Amino acid sequence: MRLDTQRQIDQAEKILRLVWLIVFGAVAFSVLTVTPLVQRVTPDAWDWTAWLLPVVVDAAVVIVVRVDAIVARLDGRPGGWPAFLRWLTGGMTLLLNIGDSMLKGDWVGVGVHAVAPVLLIVTAEAALGWRRAITQAVARIERERADERDRKDRERQAAEERSRADQKAAKDAERAERERQERLAEEKEKRAAAELREQREHEARLAAAEREHQAKLASDAAAQKAAAEQAAREHAARQRHEEWQRADKLRRDQEEKAEKERKAVEAAKAAERDRKATAARQAERISRPAVSAAVSTPRPAVSALAPETAHEAPKASHDTPSAKKKLPEDEALTVLADAVRDGRSQRQIVALTGWSAGWVAKHCQALTDTKTTEEVAA
Repeated sequence: MRLDTQRQIDQAEKILRLVWLIVFGAVAFSVLTVTPLVQRVTPDAWDWTAWLLPVVVDAAVVIVVRVDAIVARLDGRPGGWPAFLRWLTGGMTLLLNIGDSMLKGDWVGVGVHAVAPVLLIVTAEAALGWRRAITQAVARIERERADERDRKDRERQAAEERSRADQKAAKDAERAERERQERLAEEKEKRAAAELREQREHEARLAAAEREHQAKLASDAAAQKAAAEQAAREHAARQRHEEWQRADKLRRDQEEKAEKERKAVEAAKAAERDRKATAARQAERISRPAVSAAVSTPRPAVSALAPETAHEAPKASHDTPSAKKKLPEDEALTVLADAVRDGRSQRQIVALTGWSAGWVAKHCQALTDTKTTEEVAA
């Protein structure tokens, strides 16, 4: 049987304690068996000492068993004398127990009384073997425990070393991570500064572009405004010119119509005068004699025509200068433009064209506005 645990050793120790029951029983049986034998060989005066011999021998047996147990527990080797004493006390106990039966020749008694000593001797040897086995088991278990403790110590040390290594690695990793975080923070700050700088530069570029754009828009707006004003002035000038042309055309049409009506009236009046004169001459020729009429006909005709011609001549001389002074409108406009270009006054233009001062002032202002518009557009 192999004892591998402390529980098994404790159970074996409990069982070995039962050996003392066998020892004490054998000792008591031996005292009771040996005392009568010693009394027979002891003087009567000393019979009362007969019990001492078996007690002494059994005490020696108990001492040997106990010491062997202690030595075996300590895994010691007592040597030859303890073994000799053990066998000597066992043999003495055996002889004392079977001596009385042997003297009597009772072999059955020899066998009966040999049981307790032999059992005591064998139990003592077996107990010694058991003690040594238990001691070896205890030593082995102690070694195993020591090895286990050493292994655990080594494992603990290894674990502590690993823990220290892990802690060191963790510290190193933490330091590396902290350094990495610091580097990242620095890089982030640098990137943020660069981005801020780029953003400011971009904003400056945008602001400059916006200013240029606003300036361009203002310039374009000014140009558009100037162009619009120019176009408005040109449009107004065109409208004024068109209105002037329409008004002038209407006036010319009215003047032409009036002139035609006047000419028609004058032609009608002249025809009527001619008709009346012809009728008068015919009547006069009819009323006078032919000779006198032939002789005197020219005179009345001359006299009759002269007053009429003389009456009409002043009228014609009064109308003709005015008609010669007032030029047609197209010619008057041409003369007006040339006179304005030459720097003549409005009074001189009135004298040259024959038109009214209001008409001349109006068209001089129109020419001045047109010239100003052309200069602005240029």
